[in-house]
Amino acid sequence: MNLQDVEEAYRRVEGMANETPVLTSRTIDGMLGCKVFFKCENFQRVGAFKFRGAYNAISQLTPDEKKRGVITHSSGNHAQAVALASTLLDVKAVIVMPENAPSVKVRATKGYGAEVVTCGPNPGDRVATVEPLVEKHDYVLIHPYNDERIVAGAGTAAYELVKEVGELDAIFCPVGGGGLLSGTSIATKGMCPDATVVAVEPANADDAFRSIRDGQIYPSVNPNTIADGLRTSLGTVTFEIIKENVDEIILVSENQIIDAMQLLWERMKIIVEPSGAVPLAGLLSGNASMNLEGKKVGAILSGGNIDLENFFTKLRQKIESS
Repeated sequence: MNLQDVEEAYRRVEGMANETPVLTSRTIDGMLGCKVFFKCENFQRVGAFKFRGAYNAISQLTPDEKKRGVITHSSGNHAQAVALASTLLDVKAVIVMPENAPSVKVRATKGYGAEVVTCGPNPGDRVATVEPLVEKHDYVLIHPYNDERIVAGAGTAAYELVKEVGELDAIFCPVGGGGLLSGTSIATKGMCPDATVVAVEPANADDAFRSIRDGQIYPSVNPNTIADGLRTSLGTVTFEIIKENVDEIILVSENQIIDAMQLLWERMKIIVEPSGAVPLAGLLSGNASMNLEGKKVGAILSGGNIDLENFFTKLRQKIESS
């Protein structure tokens, strides 16, 4: 894959995906000593970058494949993306979601018109549920990340970022299954050949870090991280792209993720989910090997879907008890 794949995906999703804003923060720049440009995919349709890849993939299906319908598995953001893209393209969608998926994401997936099938909480449960449904109904699988069409679509976020702000010295991106990171790395290296691509991963879900370090894909086994979108393991497609294009994978703690999320909410006034706050956590951690002083840095805030039901319930309870 190369920059041309991302450019072609951009032409497909243009006018359907939101061209999300790029925001900056003088406070965060002062803390880090560099200029950070946040690509705010929390303002994307379905609240996450995933819509880009889903629409790019489903729009390329043949008429026969569209008639058969699509299926995928996801804890939430890809689920919503496939549901919405399928509705827009008049394709039936079945989504397998783990029982511990955030309720706000389950409700949204159903609201976008998809049929939701629940599976167990472990990553392997998703595939085990999808496979018999594909065999029985002949659905077309739209994999959450291990698909070049998904990767190319995801890369359009970084493509837009560089088009808007110009050449970057570095870009920080979260990594779970690796679709966003793969697309980001292709777009960034294609447009800014000298830029450093830094992946950030929760230390409690460090399978990508270990996989690239050891040269083999390790499964993600019961990762205990608040960043629910980063609990999956790399795929064969994303593993190879990341090996070629990503300069470094760094790890952050759960507390660092929460601190970054709080900073984004309090100082930038934007709702970013834990997975989306991971790049800022990586920047603040100082774990990257490159010196960021005075550099021009991109950061992909991948999504903003978070369950606020408890927060608002407590507000109502406070009013009722006063």
